[in-house]
Amino acid sequence: MNKIIEKMKEIRPGQAGVIVFDTETKQVINSYKPELIVPLASAAKIGVGYCVAKWVEAGSVKWTELLEDIQFNPEEDSHLLYPHFQGRESLLLQDAVEVMIACHDSVVADRIVDHCGGWKRIDQEVRARFTNLHISQDPQDEERNVAELNDLLKLISVIYEGFEENPQLWTPILNGMVRQQGDSQGIPAHHLTHMTGGLPSVIIDVGVIGSFHENPLLYVIGAKDLPSRFEYTEADEKVMEVLGLIYEQTAK
Repeated sequence: MNKIIEKMKEIRPGQAGVIVFDTETKQVINSYKPELIVPLASAAKIGVGYCVAKWVEAGSVKWTELLEDIQFNPEEDSHLLYPHFQGRESLLLQDAVEVMIACHDSVVADRIVDHCGGWKRIDQEVRARFTNLHISQDPQDEERNVAELNDLLKLISVIYEGFEENPQLWTPILNGMVRQQGDSQGIPAHHLTHMTGGLPSVIIDVGVIGSFHENPLLYVIGAKDLPSRFEYTEADEKVMEVLGLIYEQTAK
């Protein structure tokens, strides 16, 4: 019996899916409802980071470009993770992307996207490679800010493989993913490089689990149509259990 899939089936009411990919064998080792389309919430910000990295690679922008008129979302935690950035009016593009991802900061995201050509250009860039991945300005848009789990796995695979081949290009994205806050089911922080997203009825978690330089696993977990997570925490607890089960597989 596959413990990961059985645990995902316990998330009800609602719909949930998971994919786990082994970077050593280059094979999917766990998959349940991989075609499930879920709202992305803040997890869309790694898609924004992907677009910027591709444009840096193409030479249309540089990581060292200076973004003026920087502001931070006071409802997020940049003041805790980046106290040395507070009061700044400008950031390098590479630092802004890191903060956007680490802090789920939509205000910084808007400034990055404006600098790089707008949200329509972002959406077009991601859909050119990931057919069922759509990014909109509003992280709470459950119709236009969505992705199929399969495409989220492809996205994290591109980022991971890109970093292995050209770390300088992809480092700002991974730096942000390393700094994610919150409970990690007893998983050592240096063994979890991920991006989360959530809405009252949605959970998203996508990332790299295990020792980054020793054939880690890539994973995507998504759930939607859940009872209000403000009142009912069972789905969150099940997702954390699944994350723990995935981590156990890195020791095999």
